Amino acid sequence: MTDPILLALDQGTTSTRAIVFDAAGRALADAGQPLPQSYPADGRVEHDPELIFTHVVEVLREALAKTRRGPEAVAGLGITNQRETVVVWERASGRAIHPAIVWQDRRTADVCERLKAEGAEPGVTSLTGLLLDPYFSATKIAWVLDRVEGARAAAERGELLAGTIDAWLTWRLTGGRVHATDATNASRTLLMDLERQAWSDELCRLFRTPRSLLPEIRDTAGDFGETEAALLGRPVPIRALVGDQQAALMGQGAVRPGAMKATYGTGCFMLLNTGEAAPRSGARLLTTVAARVAGRATYALEGSIFVAGAAIQWLGEGLGVAGGPEAAEALARAARPNHGVVLVPAFTGLGAPYWDADARGALFGLTRDAGLPEIAHAAFDAAAHQSADLIEAMAADAPGAFAHDPVLAIDGGMAKSRGFAQRLADLTGLRVARADFPETTALGAALLAGLASGVFETLETAAARRPEHEPFAPALAAAERDALRARWRDAIERTRTRP
Repeated sequence: MTDPILLALDQGTTSTRAIVFDAAGRALADAGQPLPQSYPADGRVEHDPELIFTHVVEVLREALAKTRRGPEAVAGLGITNQRETVVVWERASGRAIHPAIVWQDRRTADVCERLKAEGAEPGVTSLTGLLLDPYFSATKIAWVLDRVEGARAAAERGELLAGTIDAWLTWRLTGGRVHATDATNASRTLLMDLERQAWSDELCRLFRTPRSLLPEIRDTAGDFGETEAALLGRPVPIRALVGDQQAALMGQGAVRPGAMKATYGTGCFMLLNTGEAAPRSGARLLTTVAARVAGRATYALEGSIFVAGAAIQWLGEGLGVAGGPEAAEALARAARPNHGVVLVPAFTGLGAPYWDADARGALFGLTRDAGLPEIAHAAFDAAAHQSADLIEAMAADAPGAFAHDPVLAIDGGMAKSRGFAQRLADLTGLRVARADFPETTALGAALLAGLASGVFETLETAAARRPEHEPFAPALAAAERDALRARWRDAIERTRTRP
């Protein structure tokens, strides 16, 4: 193929984007659609899966049209997706039987607490590397089967299918010919045996999920069929499925043990590459598949923050700060020095290392002269403080990775802010490297598709297409950082509902 192009589909929590890359990793064209969320009750978050698919087809068509290259030039399509979000659909029609239940959703917290009380968590963690938390997919699937009339019986008859967003899109794009997921997404469901890299009968029984629902687990870079010809004008080969955070790890070129990245979108997700070792965390971090290529799995320690950029959205939606993230950042710059306001944005609970599903957001340190600038500043600081919490936990689990002045590579929406990147360096005490090209999630998916389609010979060759980085060094005095961190820890303890 002459001058092949790579097509990346990034289906995220708040948007759906398509980006076309050349073989050098340069973005040629893009298209996007915002994705609305619905909140039917406290702690519940849903998406319309049919709208997601409609947007997917629209952005793929638009991005390709902008390149003036036909679909025949596409060597491979890589799909990266919001993880843990689940869809259950009819095998015969492809119709979803319930809105997609989003990773942020907490409706199954009571189920997780019951299983913990029954002593199930140690065994689950041993098999999966995960914790018993409503964040993950298995309890969401069971909830749909139990709440939608006739669903469980239909599932037992083999009439339903279920999967994370990658599996849903693959099914729909291939016209129902392929029901598959990859190891990175499967490792986030609470249903995959991490060591065996296969669905666990024991876990399927525990979470009351029929095996017949589940997709085949395949390599991250591989053959996932072709799109239906009518969708893009001719079939396009799907050559990678990868969870969004693992895609960003690839897009940052962090494919060697000890490399670390954080992606700031709706939430913040930090991954530390651990190579072929799959360590179990003593600090309540997650062990997850980083990638599986040619049957070989590599792993990562991960810490998940539920609310990062979503706190900036809240400033607009909840407090009326108009003008988007740029306006919020300008407002934050106007905050009084040493204002003392702390925001704990536990709108849908606290993630790692606390895992408190019942915690809710809180503001501390308000005085008569505190206003929107101070609250906006506290919203940005909250993401940096939560990142520091994760780094401290990772250092406890993998001290060797922090022995040689590590660098935190960052990407995502909040990483576009130089002020936030500097504040992150100040509050973590680490050097921070901000990717010049922020869409590393889409880039990672494209590079993996290029690997599977033969555009790149090796994983390392593909990873070498990572973007340039702008460095930020800590500039805050250690004593001042320690005081700010102590104030944050106090606010966290006041917010938590459990020790």
